[in-house]
Order: sequence, then C-alpha cells, then structure tokens
Amino acid sequence: MQIDIVSVFPEFFDSLHVSLLGKAQDSGLLDIATHNLRDWTHDVHHSVDDTPVGGGAGMVMKPEVWAECLDELLGLTAASTGVTPEKTASEKEKTTPSQSAAEEQQQPSGESLPGTVLIFPNPSAPLFTQQAATDLSKKQRLVFGCGRYEGIDARVPQYYAQRGVETREYSIGDYVLNGGEVAVYAMIEAITRLIPGFMGNPESIVEESYTGEPLLEHRQFTKPATWRGIDVPPVLTSGDHGKVARFRRDEALERTSRMRPDLIEKIETAALDKADRKTLIGLGWEVSSTHPRKRVPSPKHQ
Repeated sequence: MQIDIVSVFPEFFDSLHVSLLGKAQDSGLLDIATHNLRDWTHDVHHSVDDTPVGGGAGMVMKPEVWAECLDELLGLTAASTGVTPEKTASEKEKTTPSQSAAEEQQQPSGESLPGTVLIFPNPSAPLFTQQAATDLSKKQRLVFGCGRYEGIDARVPQYYAQRGVETREYSIGDYVLNGGEVAVYAMIEAITRLIPGFMGNPESIVEESYTGEPLLEHRQFTKPATWRGIDVPPVLTSGDHGKVARFRRDEALERTSRMRPDLIEKIETAALDKADRKTLIGLGWEVSSTHPRKRVPSPKHQ
C-alpha cells in the first residue's frame, strides 16, 4: 500500500518509521511519503491560510494551495470543473484521434485512479470506525490531507469528489484537536495493522475490541499469577481452555454492557449462543428481539 500525507508539519510523522510500521516499510509492504503543503505556495511567506468568508474567528486553509498539491500527487490536471465542455460538430471534426486521447487523459475520473482514496480528518464528519479501517486496508493508495487552523476550505473535498476521486472525511471522536495530524496518525495505525503480513501473528487481532462483533475486549494478564498482592482470575490458570474461553466471552459482554451499552444493542441476537443469552439476561438485557434491549425496571409500588 502507498500512503501519502500532506501537512504543514511533515516532521510530525517521523515516528512512522519505527516499530511495526517501520518494519512494514523496510519489507516493502508499505510505502509512506510525507509532503509539506508549503512547498506548493508561491509567496515569500509561504502562506497556506486566509480569513474566513463571511467573517469569524480564525483562519481557513486556502483551496488553491491544496489544489496544486493534490493535483500533482494524484496526477490530475487543473480544471475549473470536473466536466469537459461538449464540443461542437465542427470542433469534433477537427480533432485528431491523438488529440482526443490526450484530452481524455487530462480529464481523469475515479476509474482512472483505482484503489485510491483521498481522506481528510474533520471533527464534523462521520466517525472513523473499525469497519472503515478494514475497508481502507484493502485499498492500494491512501492520500491524507491534514487540516490546521479552522480547517480546509470545504470546496477542496467537494472538488475532488466531483473529479471522480473517492473522497472521504472522518472524525476520530467528539472533540477538537489543533490539527489533523493526530487523527491521521491514528487512522494509519488502525488501517495498516489490518494489511495481511503486517502483524507477526495475524490471530492477535481476531479477538480485539470492535473486530467482528461489536464487543470490547476482555482484560489481559501475563505472569506472574500474583503481583503485588493482586491475583489474576483463577480460571485463567486452570488449564481448561473451554472455561477460559467462556470466562473471556462473559467478561467481554459484561465490560461492553457496562461501558458501551450502545454496542450491545447492535449485536444480532440470533448469533448468540445459550450461554451468551444467559449472561446478557443476568446483566439486565432482553434477548427475545432481533437485537438485545435493556430491560426497563418496573416502577415500585408506593
């Protein structure tokens, strides 16, 4: 997979070359390149922002700088719209086959950029999820644009979507950061670890939170069995793999019910076994419908 990152602080991503991400690049599994947006400016101050139209606080990143950068990275030619004006009959007669082919190459669509996705972090966008990470891990190339200040001019993602480039915007949570770099780093970590061959042991991601069923992962322990007076749950040292699996499953259900009940509501009840249903009932859930529903306590009689 090829990953391009555009930022006014490209040095932020220097740590992408260590640990598993570094090994994946050394092996050729990943090719990560960072680009300084200011390299596409033409004024002495290398300005990338301007005041917001309509007034207001802060500054907005200029579309023309982003366009020059992304046009070059994506191999697109500048165009005021994504549609080529229709020629008259006389103009068509004068156009040679070679000219026609050249013009087609200058107006690329999404079909000419297979497997490429342009991604902008945006706190006002849909939430980035494990499902999104899984989908993006199957793409050939990801191009990330890191916004700063009040964000990137909204016409930038609109324009590239109109040009046929698969364009997405994601939020990584209900909070605002100084810039998109942290969000992009988080998305890259979530996406790349799902690429076949990235993890040393691919089974290590099977039972993780949000993978498969929408459950939080059970707690993890290592040796020694007793540390500073705290014991690991005895069942984990029993040697009974069936009991261990059941304990971990029950704990995942309990933790999810307590901390993220919204995820329990997304489970397909038909996929639950008898033990799962018993556990959820004990946690206060109804399991007779398509999805579990939290039981409403009966009002106490006065």
